[in-house]
Amino acid sequence: MEIAVFVTRKSAAEVLILHRSAVQGGYWHVVAGGVEPGETATAAAERELREETGLVANAEAGVEVVEYVYPLTEEPADRRKQYDPSVAQVSVTCFHVTAPDEWEPNLDWEHDDHRWCEPGEAFRNLRWPATAKALRKLLIEAN
Repeated sequence: MEIAVFVTRKSAAEVLILHRSAVQGGYWHVVAGGVEPGETATAAAERELREETGLVANAEAGVEVVEYVYPLTEEPADRRKQYDPSVAQVSVTCFHVTAPDEWEPNLDWEHDDHRWCEPGEAFRNLRWPATAKALRKLLIEAN
């Protein structure tokens, strides 16, 4: 199981997207990561958000949660090896967190750039269509 955290600010007019470093694949994504053994999806979202951006937020504060699945074949071979051979799809629970209007992320080693953009630009730049679709759904439900 994985999590994704959609960070917005300025009344959801800006969406944070992060650029994964070349070592991590070199693409635009959102805060994301795996749920560790014994950890809830909410706790994983809060941990990944803090580790990847420095933002401390309560993922349970937002009622908006969207889930989707993607085929494990979309992952690079080295990442697929981390999953049990019986796993064919990965479940992702998505959270929406609002950041203070002037807040900027403090990126970890996994990322080499970030961008605040309007939602349409975020939809177009995110590598994974399922992630963009989940973001679109969360933003529509939030309004």
